[in-house]
Amino acid sequence: MLKFTKKGFQMGVSTWQVIVILLVVLLLFGGKKIPELAQGLGKGIKNFKDAVKEGEEEQKADVKPTEKIEEAKTQNETTTSQKEQNA
Repeated sequence: MLKFTKKGFQMGVSTWQVIVILLVVLLLFGGKKIPELAQGLGKGIKNFKDAVKEGEEEQKADVKPTEKIEEAKTQNETTTSQKEQNA
């Protein structure tokens, strides 16, 4: 259904349009194939979420060694300045 507003045309989907779309999908794929498609879609989404979490964990792991290196540099500078003061 197209509606004309001040901003232009706006598309909306009515309940009957959703029902017709679902019936067409049911006719195309059949009752047995739809659960398999939904299961595959669910697995794909789960794998994507796992990959995102894994990527975030890797980024956190990459940051930690850098922080350790910076801490070591700070300690070396402190030790060096102490040696210079003692000399």
